[in-house]
Amino acid sequence: MKIIKIHPADNVAVALEDIQKGETVAVDGASVVALEDVARGHKIALAPIAGETPVVKYGNPIGVAKEDIAAGQWVHVHNVRTGLSENAEYVYDHKTYDLPDVAPRTFEGYRRADGRAAVRNELWIIPTVGCVNNVAAALVRENQDLVRGSIDGLYSFGHPFGCSQMGGDHAQTRKLLAALVRHPNAGGVLVLSLGCENLTQDQFKEELGEWDDKRVKFLVCQQVEDELEAGGALLRELAEYAGQFKRETLPASELVIGMKCGGSDGLSGITANPTVGRFSDRLVALGGSTVLTEVPEMFGAENILFSRCENEAVFDKAVGMVNRFKEYFVSHGQVVYENPSPGNKAGGITTLEDKSCGCVQKGGSAQIVDVLEYAEPVVKKGLNVLSGPGNDLVSATDLTAAGAHIILFTTGRGTPFGAPAPTVKISTNTALYEKKGNWIDFNAGTVAQGESLDDAGDRLLDYVLRVAGGEQTKAERHGAREISIFKDGVVL
Repeated sequence: MKIIKIHPADNVAVALEDIQKGETVAVDGASVVALEDVARGHKIALAPIAGETPVVKYGNPIGVAKEDIAAGQWVHVHNVRTGLSENAEYVYDHKTYDLPDVAPRTFEGYRRADGRAAVRNELWIIPTVGCVNNVAAALVRENQDLVRGSIDGLYSFGHPFGCSQMGGDHAQTRKLLAALVRHPNAGGVLVLSLGCENLTQDQFKEELGEWDDKRVKFLVCQQVEDELEAGGALLRELAEYAGQFKRETLPASELVIGMKCGGSDGLSGITANPTVGRFSDRLVALGGSTVLTEVPEMFGAENILFSRCENEAVFDKAVGMVNRFKEYFVSHGQVVYENPSPGNKAGGITTLEDKSCGCVQKGGSAQIVDVLEYAEPVVKKGLNVLSGPGNDLVSATDLTAAGAHIILFTTGRGTPFGAPAPTVKISTNTALYEKKGNWIDFNAGTVAQGESLDDAGDRLLDYVLRVAGGEQTKAERHGAREISIFKDGVVL
């Protein structure tokens, strides 16, 4: 099979392999002759599409034809435009779907003193201001001897903020960093300050609320003679505490898994994203939690998600989240549909609607139980939606702050980055998996070669449980760990 028609109502199909001009391709008992070359991941018209009428994929309009398009023509940015605008109305039309039956599963994780589960037992250094990033990095280099026994690693998470910020930006930085300090994968945390920044230690402690002084230590560099010596001493205390935790068998229901895509292509919504959706349904059926973010990449596909909000209160929160993001765009003089990226377009994604319909496939078919603000923690079991932008580093950091133990990252183009939480790279196509084996952990391109989505979802569940039990991702092996904080304001 060289093309796939995703939904019976579609008037385009997606090429699973490169199609040559003049080649006849068939799907659902009908055939069409390619009038021009169509690359893998790109769309071919199955029937004539009149100008100014919808182009339909996933059973959903993904744009409007700029001109008449003949059956067999390549369908892309040259002959399709977005149909989105800043204004949309939403009506709650509740839908429910059955979840799969899944036998109970377990993983080998850590049980924290407060009862939470963790999949890593690491020491983290969280700078409250960018001025001490180099100190944090030096502390990591000089104290690698602490990584022994049950301690899985020592990492710092530098960033450029924590000073010269005002209002919402300042509050958002404080909230995000405090959320990272609370993350269960950190068995011990050193909060590193300079001493003169506007994110003061007192402010940070107030944001943090209650903490275990055996697990969290504070150092203000300007208050000590030798910050590396003082920091090393505190890290040794933290290592002694964290080293007491050992892996034990825990139920999969305690896992929180973030879901994200980046460097998407035309196969993302056909292979990798729905594979993650099948995984999400399975974990939710087991009593676990998944988290979907990237609000701007829901534009045009909101109703696919909103119909699954478990009640009208959750629906209202979801609508509010999307409308606030649209207002954010408009307030900066930007249109909401300035997406996809050049790489997305090269991979076959034509409009934001096209990208969004593929993006939301990661949410599977479970009910949405909660809508979270930026860096707000998951508190309800099931499928959660988290407010955040599409940017890879910002949204992956946001997912970590929300408490995701592991992040599933689908990609058709490939990327080497890693979040503070173990980041699983899932390829949409086998060619990427074979080319970038040093980046990609899991191949969902097999779906385009005949594997069922259910089988791929089962395979992904098995893999995630192994990662939860200590198997390192490629990004972890390469030491790829970084954060990026969402900002929207002036720098003093």
